[in-house]
Amino acid sequence: MPRITKEDKARNRQNIVEAAGRMFRSQGIDAVGIADLMKAAGLTHGGFYNHFQSKNALAVEVCNASFAASLGLLAQTVNEGPNTGGSPLERVVADYLSTVHRDAEDGGCPSASLVTDAGRQSEDVQTAYAEGVEGYLTGFSAEIIREAEEKGERIDPGEARRRAVRLLSEMVGSMTLARAVRRVEPALSDEILRTSRDGVLG
Repeated sequence: MPRITKEDKARNRQNIVEAAGRMFRSQGIDAVGIADLMKAAGLTHGGFYNHFQSKNALAVEVCNASFAASLGLLAQTVNEGPNTGGSPLERVVADYLSTVHRDAEDGGCPSASLVTDAGRQSEDVQTAYAEGVEGYLTGFSAEIIREAEEKGERIDPGEARRRAVRLLSEMVGSMTLARAVRRVEPALSDEILRTSRDGVLG
């Protein structure tokens, strides 16, 4: 039997994290069994513990990786600056509160897809989620200040932080509600997204 190289082991671990990220965000952490997870990663059930001590340890890594990816997209949007689609924050809000994000098979951004799970998991998972939320608030606050300065306005950092908290809270809350009713009341789901998007952007 061929020996697994360090590269193969790293690749297998990454496959597990990516498969878990998709499944945890779309189905919920508790709903995903290790056997199904490993099958989705293209690996055998017994190999899980060669990479992670527990499902909780995997959940922490998935939370960190998922937020890192989302925050990377936020940073990229900010670095692009204003364009025909609006300011960076306007584009972030429009993309987040869209039907495409709502219907994403992989659950999309962890801020909404893992919000309920985080409160039911271990403190380690909650800490990883909290760090991700803090990353969003820090990024939003900085961009709120920057966009205000472009208009010749000055916003106190404390006020920018409060606005960032309200912005993220409305985005996550609206997405959570829209997903909760989309199958039985699609028109209501669309209305929630549209109203929240118009309100935030307005």
